[in-house]
Amino acid sequence: MMPKAWLSLGANIGYPKAQLAEAVQRLDTHPEVTVTSRSSVIITRPWGKTDQPDFANMAVAVETSLKPEPLLDACLAVERDMGRERIEVWGPRLIDIDIIAYDRLEITTERLTVPHPYAHERDFVLVPLREIDPATAEWVMERAKAGS
Repeated sequence: MMPKAWLSLGANIGYPKAQLAEAVQRLDTHPEVTVTSRSSVIITRPWGKTDQPDFANMAVAVETSLKPEPLLDACLAVERDMGRERIEVWGPRLIDIDIIAYDRLEITTERLTVPHPYAHERDFVLVPLREIDPATAEWVMERAKAGS
């Protein structure tokens, strides 16, 4: 059985809903990634840095033959290919793709922590994740509570 991962996507400049759709399509055309479900798009207030446009957010579930860090590389490549520039933390972005969970693994490396360490604090992550996989959303919350 192929590993599953859950990704959170967001955008708030340009044409956010179109960019989310493009990112999902780019992920789904990766030879080692298959999008198996996607949430609806929700509009949320910015988090962290609040003087910027609202965000369009969604979640997707994928099956992948990629290990966690190569999946991160694939997500970062989609961001880069779509024109994302990392200028400021929590700042405006054309596209943002985060790995929220990868199977039920707990991973901490220099580049990646899953489940995502702040997912439990962010409704823009949890609401779409609950829509496509309530059990994974609950697991992410449980892991966050255990780690705090």
